[in-house]
This record gives sequence, structure tokens and C-alpha cells, in this order.
Amino acid sequence: MQRLGFIGRLKPELVRKYVHLHANVWPVVLENISECNLRNYSIFLKKLPTGEHYVFSYLEYIGEDLTSDMERMAANREVQRWWDECKPCFELIDDLPPGEVWAPMQQLFFQE
Repeated sequence: MQRLGFIGRLKPELVRKYVHLHANVWPVVLENISECNLRNYSIFLKKLPTGEHYVFSYLEYIGEDLTSDMERMAANREVQRWWDECKPCFELIDDLPPGEVWAPMQQLFFQE
């Protein structure tokens, strides 16, 4: 199993939209997450004293080929529509590949 963490920064005027979307995740997106071998997928929100809103995403990958599973997820039309709703909520915080909004994080510690 792989543990993965990502961070993103939300546009202040779209925080409510992003929160609302994740309070009502589309069933096909939830199914696709499971089908692509992702477990314990969590997103946390933090408003900093500066007023910036950051989101931290944690997930566990239990499959054999993360790249293939992520390509399969990206090929799903409903997941693409979901991402089209979510991605505009983000401000880029890193030099990411085109279309990416989540910056990968390095795991420093784990205690089981």
C-alpha cells in the first residue's frame, strides 16, 4: 500500500463552492475512486490567519499500478466533469503539469 498526500490552495471566492461539492460528491466519482484502488481518501480544509484556504488530501493506494489506475480514472467522462467543477476553485501553489491543481507532498513520518 502507498500513502499519498497532496496540498492545494483554494480561491477565496470559491471556498464555499468547493466545500459544497465535497458535501455532495457524485456517486459515480465515489465508485470510480474505489474501482481505481484508492482507499481512506480524505480532504481537510484549513483557513490560515492570512485568510488563505488550503486543502490537504490524504489517500491510500492498494493497487499494483498507480499510473494505470490514475489514467483509468482520468478517462472516465463523469470524473472529468467533476474535475471541471473542482479545478477552477484552486490557485496554483507550485509549478505543476498542465491541468494539475494538487501539489504532491513527501511523507516524512508514519507510525502504525
